[in-house]
Amino acid sequence: QKAMGFCRTKSNVKEEGKEKAVFLRKKITLVRAIALTIGTIVGSGIFITPKGVLKNSGNVGLSLIVWLACGILSLFGALSYADLGTSITKSGGHYIYLLETLGPLPAFLRLWAEFIMIRPANIAVVSLAFGRYLIEPLFAPCHAPALAVKLVTVTGVSLIIALNCWSVSWSANIQTVLAFLKMVTIGLIIVPGMMALAEGHYENFQNAFDTRSLSLDKLPLAFYSGMFAYGGWFYVNFVTEEIINPERNIPLSVIVSLLIVTLGYLLTNVSYYTVLTAEEVLASEAVAVSFTDRAFKSISSAIPVLVALSCFGSLNGGIFAAARMLFAASREGQWPPLFSLIHSRRNTPLPALLLMLPLIYLMVLIGDLYGLLNFYSFSRWLFIGLVTLGLIIHRYRHPEVPRPFKVPLFIPLVFTISSLFIVGMSLYSDPVNTGIGCAITLTGLPVYYLVVQKSRIPASCSAMFNSMTVKLQVLMEVIPQEIQTY
Repeated sequence: QKAMGFCRTKSNVKEEGKEKAVFLRKKITLVRAIALTIGTIVGSGIFITPKGVLKNSGNVGLSLIVWLACGILSLFGALSYADLGTSITKSGGHYIYLLETLGPLPAFLRLWAEFIMIRPANIAVVSLAFGRYLIEPLFAPCHAPALAVKLVTVTGVSLIIALNCWSVSWSANIQTVLAFLKMVTIGLIIVPGMMALAEGHYENFQNAFDTRSLSLDKLPLAFYSGMFAYGGWFYVNFVTEEIINPERNIPLSVIVSLLIVTLGYLLTNVSYYTVLTAEEVLASEAVAVSFTDRAFKSISSAIPVLVALSCFGSLNGGIFAAARMLFAASREGQWPPLFSLIHSRRNTPLPALLLMLPLIYLMVLIGDLYGLLNFYSFSRWLFIGLVTLGLIIHRYRHPEVPRPFKVPLFIPLVFTISSLFIVGMSLYSDPVNTGIGCAITLTGLPVYYLVVQKSRIPASCSAMFNSMTVKLQVLMEVIPQEIQTY
């Protein structure tokens, strides 16, 4: 540890005559795991992406099929990740699974893309939706100024980072409460929609499969929007080491969560189309608000606040889980060692959480929701497809590895083929944004070969880096995991 630049902090003192180990505690029960999964899946997606799914699928009927297909694909992916999570019992999600199945280079490229592009862009998309829904009612009937939205967005993200730095239990408890509120919000959309449907309002479903606006080359972008709305089913695998009885609770949490979310998403979209025409959905900047203005005016003022809280919960869950990937990579030696340290009193990965802030702020300033969505989706789904491919390869290379939860191979095979097909087609559908995403991912290659693999950092730079690490360690009161304090 001295070679890595670690030192003891002042908080490393004997507490009440007992030694206290510093590590990430197992505090995530089955209920909290379900809340984390539902809470990260149900965020801004169901409230902003119906427009993107409809626009790129071309008609109402096909858009509903896309929503169902995305739910089934997400379940297949989640079951594959549950297989990996119960056999490779480290935190870190995508990164750890790629490292263990396909090797260090794909794992590092995933880590690089996560830090440089995927995580900041994803958080920016959700947080901008949070900011817009929270202050839009204050400026009605006009649109809220872009600067005001971004200021609220930055404040919300900063608050969530601070919360996660402060306490794992607080973050988990807030996530549980917000997951319940998310389902209430979806229920407030489903109920009036189903009531209108029961009264015979089928007119918006006539010619549901009208092919006049159908464009098959745009269909992958519809799947990107749909899969974004389901994104979050993998976050429970980021915190494997903090889950109580992961062999049981990881599979149960993803199965229960995705069945609930898929049904909820389908009914929500049916409700949207029962009350709003396809043209009104495409013209709306906030579909949920347009829906309640038409169907349920008495609660229309509450919906934006509930949607904002839904986005807040998704941000909280995503940031809570994503910091564990940087923490795991640092522990594996592919990221600066500072980020494998734990706060000595709060047992939270403080450096890994703080690292995410600067690029998140940058993406928020960019502010283009759909551009950001296509921008990072290429790399995100490419590597998720590679993870499930890695599961298949790992099965053949290591048949002796115990697998408490084992899925049939056709499940990861279908998910892998679907993910890689969508990724490949997106290069044709939106070559600019996906091309930029691909190029940024590949910038990780020289970093890997020059720094990570070859360790070609000059001795003087290494000494300076170690000195800086020690100073930051003392400033943040962080120490290595499972170090005993005296």
